[in-house]
Parts: sequence; structure tokens; C-alpha cells
Amino acid sequence: MSSTQDTSTTQTVARASLAEGLDVSRLGFGGMALSHVYGGTDDDSALATLHHAVDLGITFVDTADVYGEPRPGTTGPAGTNEELVGRLLAERRDEVQVATKFGITGAVGGGAPNATRGDREYVREAVEASLRRLGVERIDLYYMHRRELDRPIEETVAAMAELVAEGKVAHLGLSEVTADELRAAAAVHPIAAVQSEWSIWSRDVEQQVVPAAREVGAGFVPYSPLGRGFLTGTMTKESVAETFLAGEERYTAHFDANQQVVSVVREVGDEVGATPAQVALAWLWAKGEQLGLPVVPIPGTRRAARLEENAAAAGVSLTAEQVARLDAAGDLVVGTRNLSFNGPEWISSGREA
Repeated sequence: MSSTQDTSTTQTVARASLAEGLDVSRLGFGGMALSHVYGGTDDDSALATLHHAVDLGITFVDTADVYGEPRPGTTGPAGTNEELVGRLLAERRDEVQVATKFGITGAVGGGAPNATRGDREYVREAVEASLRRLGVERIDLYYMHRRELDRPIEETVAAMAELVAEGKVAHLGLSEVTADELRAAAAVHPIAAVQSEWSIWSRDVEQQVVPAAREVGAGFVPYSPLGRGFLTGTMTKESVAETFLAGEERYTAHFDANQQVVSVVREVGDEVGATPAQVALAWLWAKGEQLGLPVVPIPGTRRAARLEENAAAAGVSLTAEQVARLDAAGDLVVGTRNLSFNGPEWISSGREA
């Protein structure tokens, strides 16, 4: 074990192949961090953050039609985060691989029910709106954000496949699907990537979804890879109280118990000369190698220093013993990863047998 690893950002972030023809930076950027649900931010500052990410070699930018603050009088997907990413693409399209999503028909953070649609008419309506807001002719990776549970997933994916044939979308992805749903979708059209929450303290996808992704040849894109900030060790009870996590037991009632996990992450970080955030990202890459599929985490942040810290995680190597110790730390977690304002079916594990 070394305490002098080079975690500088002097080198561009390495590339990874999520699927055939979809080469992205090994580390992505989660655009939801620049949305109002994580606190106010102005567009110019948010755009500067995106530019800095690309400057560091983080070229895989993830957004969704539902991200962003809804404009007054609107009830559907806000689209404002896509518009922000569109400003980046207007200047740096050739440097960026953009992913966006459709399927949630309400407004995030607006108190609307978590309604979803996956019918052909809506798929086509949604992609045209996203193309317009992003200012592009083709989306690199187009995800079904959440499935419409009463509609066969094959029907939605067939409609998405038409977009590939028409050149409006390059690759298809699915978010928060079960292993069976993924296999059914892949039988209709190749799936390039699966997106789900996955981190040291959110491990349920390893049981069924990750093996299925490997089986169908899809890469994995973990969202909230830093536990919405908890695994960085920088959260306090006071800071949680000021966010939308204030009602979530993992972060409140079980805050002290879950510090056990953070302690292990910090301990490993001390051994390898890395921050807790860097350890959490390095763990995911190590798990990808262990489980046999490409893994591209998409942490989000508003701060340049955090971007640089995350990019430097590429220089962190963990031993098998350290990975095993971090695995065991996940068993100490108290509380579910599903947010309380969502029903259990909102995430894949809530629909698995």
C-alpha cells in the first residue's frame, strides 16, 4: 500500500467503451447536480462548471428532460437542464458525448406524482423536445428514465429503436430496470448502458441487474456514486437539514450509524493517499473489473475543486483486500436507497422477485 499515489489532474481522464461505438470518458458528469433540487445556482456558474469538466477530460455529460427548475405555469418535464447542457454543446459538441432521458412526465421537485409514459407517441414527442433543447441533430445515448409499469417494456424499446434507425439517437439506455426487464428490452434492440444507483452503500444491483447487463453486453452508469454526498465524509446533520434529504432516514435518523461506512472509506483513503470521494469512485471501477463490465460513474458537483478531486480518482488503485473491506462496509448501512416520496417500485429492487 502506498501513501504517495499521484492523483493529479495533469492528464486527461481516460476513456472507456460502454458499448460498441460508444466511447466516453471513464468518469462522467451528472447534470442533476446543477438543478434546483440541490439548491439554487445561476446558469452562468453552472455552465462554467460544465466547461471546466470538459477541460479536465470529463466529456460524458448526463442530463434528462425532467431535470431543472420548471418555468412558471409548466407541469411537465422542465427541460431547463437540457437547455443548459445545450449551451455547452453549442460551443463544444465535438468534445462531448451527451446522454439524456425521457419517461417521467411530472416535474422533479414540483410535488407532481411520479407519472410515467412509454408509448410510441410520447417517445417521439419527448425526443423531438430534447433534440430542440440540446440543439443537436443526434443524441449519443438516449435512456428510458423510468418505465411505464403497465406497458410492456418491449413496446417502449421498439419505439426507441425507431429513433436509432432515423438517426436521431445513436445508442439506447435504460434506467432502474430489473434484470428481466433488461433482457426483454435487449431482445428488441441492443442496450448500450444501464443506469442505476450503485455505490459502496447501495449494492442491490449487484445481485441481478449487473450480471444481466454483462450478459447482454451493456455497460453500467452508476448515478449517486458518492451516496448523494454522504460517502465524501463532508455531510453534517445541519447540512442535510437544508436539502431535500432532510426527510430521508439514511441521512437523518441513521446518520450516526451510517458514519461507520464513512469511517472505513476514510481509513482506506488514508492508506492510499486519497480522499473518501476518490476511494468511492475507485471502488466502483474495481467492482467493474471484478464483475466483468465497463463502469462509468456520473458524480455531479457545483464546485471546480470537487470536479478536480473526482477526476483525480483515476489515479487511485485499491488492493483486493481494500475492496473487500469496502464491500463489507456496505453491510453496515442502515436504511434503504429509495427516497421516501417514491413508491418501492420506483427503483429496480422494488420490482424484483
